[in-house]
Amino acid sequence: MEPSRDAASSFAEVSAEDLNIAVEQMVRYVRQSATAGGLSTAASSALGRLGREGPQRLTELARAENVSQPNMTQLVTRMERAGLVRRTADRTDGRGVLVEATDTGLEVFRRRRAERTGALEQLVEELTEAERHAVRIALPALARAIAETRPTARTQKSGEMRK
Repeated sequence: MEPSRDAASSFAEVSAEDLNIAVEQMVRYVRQSATAGGLSTAASSALGRLGREGPQRLTELARAENVSQPNMTQLVTRMERAGLVRRTADRTDGRGVLVEATDTGLEVFRRRRAERTGALEQLVEELTEAERHAVRIALPALARAIAETRPTARTQKSGEMRK
């Protein structure tokens, strides 16, 4: 079902700043809904990355999370004490260490994702049919655009950008 002409024209009047504010509010609401494990935003983000992408070197994790290596080392140490992550030897480089989520960490990651999903579902259910339709098209389209323009860890290392 296509949105009505009035709805489509009102969507077109929304500025990029308005969209940015809406995204910030949505992200904040969804993030705050995830309470499993009692994690900080930084710990939740790092655990989420490890849950989605698998084990990573500490330096890669720090770069991906946009924090200093000493700060990531402290965070990983706290998460390790909580049983959420562990450090293992890098099989491709005997000197390297990988950080990986433990089974407990993966369970916390899954519970937090389920909480965030539930919060987003509740928000979407409060919308009109036309708005739900628009959100179900727009959000995946934005995610695809991000995936197509954001460099991957591999291309960051080699200095190339995916086009």
